[in-house]
Amino acid sequence: MSGVILKDIIKRYGDVQVVHGVDLQIEDGEFCVFVGPSGCGKSTLLRMVAGLEETTSGAISIGAQDVTNRDPAERGVAMVFQTYALYPHMTVEENMGFGLKMTGHPKAEIKEKVSAASKILKLDDYLGRKPKALSGGQRQRVAIGRAIVRGPEVFLFDEPLSNLDAELRVEMRVEIARLHKEIGATMIYVTHDQVEAMTLADKIVVLRAGRIEQVGAPLELYRDPDNKFVAGFIGSPAMNFFDGTVSGDGVFVPGIGLTVSTSVALPAAEAAVIVGVRPNHIVVDPAGDTHTVDITESLGGVSYVYLTAKDGSRLIVESHEEEPARSGATVGLKIDETSAMFFDAQTELRFR
Repeated sequence: MSGVILKDIIKRYGDVQVVHGVDLQIEDGEFCVFVGPSGCGKSTLLRMVAGLEETTSGAISIGAQDVTNRDPAERGVAMVFQTYALYPHMTVEENMGFGLKMTGHPKAEIKEKVSAASKILKLDDYLGRKPKALSGGQRQRVAIGRAIVRGPEVFLFDEPLSNLDAELRVEMRVEIARLHKEIGATMIYVTHDQVEAMTLADKIVVLRAGRIEQVGAPLELYRDPDNKFVAGFIGSPAMNFFDGTVSGDGVFVPGIGLTVSTSVALPAAEAAVIVGVRPNHIVVDPAGDTHTVDITESLGGVSYVYLTAKDGSRLIVESHEEEPARSGATVGLKIDETSAMFFDAQTELRFR
């Protein structure tokens, strides 16, 4: 297996530049997830690693080899797409072994590798079936199995779970995590779903508009984001943001009618800042009467209370009460001030 190094990667389509000087090192055996909103360049970056997109400038190395200008077949990678791309007239076994068959591998070797992959993915009972007789999750496992059989140095996943329903996505996340643990390969995984990123990754790369915003372990990004974008993108439900003004006692937040104290070094008094508070760091105070509950999502062990603040802004509060506030109620809020984050109103960089 091998690591991947991207050095000053730039991608242009004509006069439009979509990837801006990306530098990144992915260690051997690491599970790295590219995450970000649609159009941020994550799939383009993955396709450049695969060789499916030309690199305008910069260098891509896999292991000790510079593969920037090599054909996809010479890079030692295998890609799993959002669409399963299975041959409908072939059985599962034939689909999984087709790549090796086309490169002239002996039948016995193909059978051995397909058998080993099918055991890992629990596909032994389906080897004789054709894709139309499989569920979506089973088809995706076949697509992953086809990649395993090739024995690549690096696995590339391009939003492989997007076509599955919610239950299957959870199941396949566990399967992919188990697969990585079992075979120990370097994996690069693209998703817009930050829950997938948090679940699977050793390392998350947060992208926006073709640039890396921050790189780190999932909990590192959650607890210590560099800027407002990362803070709002990592975590579900998303962080609440409020406009605030620096005062002598901390930051006054007119939207919620509270002053949030902090030990963080902030600009001079009267300066505008942004205050970020996660839903699990706010508590609903039933005795208050300053905010209106719009709707409450009761999910069993946890509820999410959606409120309209006194200035008309919206916020979400995570509640573990057996009887959470109901729609139409007016309530107050209490904030865990030690967990609040503060961002520059202009640059959106975090004050630390």
